[in-house]
Amino acid sequence: MVGMLYCPPMAAAEPESEPNFLVTTLSNFTDRAAQLALQAMSLVGINYRRGGSTPENGMDCSGLVRYVFKEAQGKDLPRTSAEISKLGESVDKQDLQPGDLVFFNTLRRAFSHVGIYLGDNKFIHAPSSGGAVRIDNMDLSYWRARFNGARRIEASDHSNANR
Repeated sequence: MVGMLYCPPMAAAEPESEPNFLVTTLSNFTDRAAQLALQAMSLVGINYRRGGSTPENGMDCSGLVRYVFKEAQGKDLPRTSAEISKLGESVDKQDLQPGDLVFFNTLRRAFSHVGIYLGDNKFIHAPSSGGAVRIDNMDLSYWRARFNGARRIEASDHSNANR
């Protein structure tokens, strides 16, 4: 076989020791969570803008959450993370499910930052000036020290949308 390389038959693929986070996470989502997560993950890389609420103009943390809930579920949420923290039901950290909202004290006041929980201690958020929408691990010391609580907003909760 001149000019051809011999490639032995491939053995059955070994499962990865650490499966792809995105595929694993999405396969475990409920429909509600999948809608929220897919909408949120489509915004990764959008620039942070204080007071921003659209992908075209940039977003802050609450603008991201409001946009995702409006697009995925037709819900109108309040403007600030503190106001959003009053919606739905409280969830213990150990009971978090994808699609839950996670809150942090980042400005020396409770519930000053919000993100959407994705599972495996990861959440998506619009972090701060100069940053962009990204996925972070809640186990990082910065986030662990500032965790304020979590809320679950069900599909039937607080819907002001015109349908």
